[in-house]
Amino acid sequence: MSTHSPAEWAAFLSLGVSAWAVMAALLWLTVDAEPADFDPRPAARRAIESGRLDAVLIAVTNARHAAHAAAERARHIPRDTAITAAALLSLTIPTGDHR
Repeated sequence: MSTHSPAEWAAFLSLGVSAWAVMAALLWLTVDAEPADFDPRPAARRAIESGRLDAVLIAVTNARHAAHAAAERARHIPRDTAITAAALLSLTIPTGDHR
């Protein structure tokens, strides 16, 4: 009784997958399909209306708002840096008599 190597098992699995792919392609070529059958919009609309994607839509919206807030904060970094630098420089200016 001989054992088979992992390479032989992988080759056999690859042969099976490729045979299945050829048969599926022939089936898809011979079946009469309308272009509307491949349109994902009705299925997406049904999924959104059912409420199954509410958590995903909320997460996307929150991520979008967080990105806008981060961009807004990044826009103010030069201004905040200039204000801080001016305040620190004003502390180093001599203010008059020190008797």
